[in-house]
Amino acid sequence: MMADAPQPQARSRDPIGVFDSGVGGLSVLQALRAELPDERFVYVADSGHAPYGERDDIHVVARSQAITRYLVVQHRIKALVVACNTATAAAILQLRQEFPDLPIVGIEPALKPAAAQSHTRRIGVLATRGTLNSEKFRVLLASLQDQADFVLQACDGLADAIEQNDAIKTEALCVYFTRASGPFGIEQNCVDTLVLGCTHYPFAADILRAQVGESVIFLEGGAPVARQTRRLLAARSWLATEHTLAPAVVFGTTGDPSKMQAAIARWLHEDCEVQSLNIE
Repeated sequence: MMADAPQPQARSRDPIGVFDSGVGGLSVLQALRAELPDERFVYVADSGHAPYGERDDIHVVARSQAITRYLVVQHRIKALVVACNTATAAAILQLRQEFPDLPIVGIEPALKPAAAQSHTRRIGVLATRGTLNSEKFRVLLASLQDQADFVLQACDGLADAIEQNDAIKTEALCVYFTRASGPFGIEQNCVDTLVLGCTHYPFAADILRAQVGESVIFLEGGAPVARQTRRLLAARSWLATEHTLAPAVVFGTTGDPSKMQAAIARWLHEDCEVQSLNIE
């Protein structure tokens, strides 16, 4: 006899899985926890196989599938958030095919919101080379070509510099890539909106802001992802109905747990344990 399908109330107690190539997805986790304060999360940083943005699609798809299987089998997640622009672009279609009953939310550069609010109609996009070269991104860009002029900048090495907490390299790369994308400002022919197309980049927002000025609007994808996650869970009656005393987030990494702990302390201001994972 087949086991009964999980009831909505039972599923509501299950955690939401979140993964990124490293610590960048912590920016998305922040937005998720703000939107869904009663939920539990399992966060996987695949730092041992990073950076995704400079790897080929075969590598990214394989890692995304392996991590999703781990989260489904080991943690019985009720939804998955792919908190990585590169992994979303390369692998989300395959993940949805392999896990058709699992609500999966991806993240993509915020080109549509940027086009809707830019006054100069000139928009800068900072992203990994993998994201900019993806078919998913090209389709999105083509759909908006008549609405704005998009200045695309592949930021080789920036996500890894942020991941490694290399302040000198991070600042140097931010200076280089913003200069290559400018000029910035509210005047005609200037970039007045900057899309942060990698989940690592919000953690360099202060450095980027110093380069482009206070008038430039920054857009990232964490808040829309959190709202979409809420919508999908609410439609299934899977939202957590009460706060649990269990840890709000279980953290794991395929890289160095001490580096992950330092990143969590630095950006989330929390002291927590990080599990060492071997996901193949």
